[in-house]
Amino acid sequence: MKACVFTLGCKLNEVESASLMRGLEEMGYEVTEELSSADLYLLNTCAVTAEAERKSRQAVSRMRKFNPDAPVVVFGCAAQNDAAAFWNKEGVVLVGGAMHKDKILGLIASLPCKAEGLFVPETTFSELPCPKPVRTRAYLRVQDGCNRFCSYCLIPYLRGRSRSRSMESIVREAELSPARELVLTGVDLSSYRDGEKDLGDLLLALKGVPARIRLGSLEVSAVTQTFLEKMRAAGNVAPHFHLSLQSGSSNVLRAMNRHYTREEYLEACNMIYAAFPQAAITTDLIVGFPTETEEDFKESLTIIEEAGFARVHAFPFSPRKGTAAAKLKDIPAEVKRERMARMLEAAKSAEEKYVTRFLGKKLTALFEAEGGYTENYIRVTSPIASEGGMYEVKLTKYNGESAKCVLLKEI
Repeated sequence: MKACVFTLGCKLNEVESASLMRGLEEMGYEVTEELSSADLYLLNTCAVTAEAERKSRQAVSRMRKFNPDAPVVVFGCAAQNDAAAFWNKEGVVLVGGAMHKDKILGLIASLPCKAEGLFVPETTFSELPCPKPVRTRAYLRVQDGCNRFCSYCLIPYLRGRSRSRSMESIVREAELSPARELVLTGVDLSSYRDGEKDLGDLLLALKGVPARIRLGSLEVSAVTQTFLEKMRAAGNVAPHFHLSLQSGSSNVLRAMNRHYTREEYLEACNMIYAAFPQAAITTDLIVGFPTETEEDFKESLTIIEEAGFARVHAFPFSPRKGTAAAKLKDIPAEVKRERMARMLEAAKSAEEKYVTRFLGKKLTALFEAEGGYTENYIRVTSPIASEGGMYEVKLTKYNGESAKCVLLKEI
């Protein structure tokens, strides 16, 4: 029997799917993540944008083209947001939501079945099987849900309130993983708590793991002197901070319900650079939020240089029904397109400026199938590096997408 687990959306979705794939293998299935002929299909959906929901619905039809007789199990954020849209599709035998994914394998074992409780809010973190081991980079689920309720975001309504995995469980999985790099991931990583212990304490608990630790997305509130001191004390945490921004304008941040100002964000960046001079700060920026004026947008452009971003992921605002921002008058599409073009140009210049600083310098890079990443998240290439190899490298040339490097020694 062969099962196909197809995933749309974020890294958290990907690691959840990887856990379910491991569970299916333990049940005796041959498992693939590529759409192909199979006896069972699992679809992990995304609802971060309307386009992501549309692709999620289309994926059911794509699966049935390979085997119209195979049952389809759907779950994830898009299914949580509109379960009926999937129940109405031929071949779908089970629809779950964004929570209680720990129940899915048991329900599959008893198909056909009546699923109950899949849409009841979770109050504790749901454990899943350890993902299939990889030698390069693995993701560790440490947190789920969100309490922030940004005005443009559906995720708190779909994944529920913030809940954290026990530190003991995280450390146990980390110690068993053969991966050279472990990425801590969650919906709101900054809110991680295990009793009185916070994210900084988790980093200290992972100090003895023989792997490089990388943090997922952080909120400004997480950047404190205490947190940075704990990160330094851990000693094995990559100096890469994906510090969520969304807008460089304090006025727009207020309308987004982001709970910090432009000045507070820049202060957090300065604290990071003081503790980790070579740190890479990467971020997300929304272009064309409904209240964004041309002056607001220019503040988003100028903060790119002021913050010294190593990389910027920019995307146009997409209204999501059910959020506060969806009730606001949207900016014309042509204005968004023009601003996006300027934003992408500024982002490209910032990345080039950051990478150029390190040409001729020695860094440490972990290589995957197609290139690797340094500790400060510079993409590097080498024709002779081995997949899964960790090397001391020297950067020689940047081509706008990655930096060529010379391998100095294997670590």
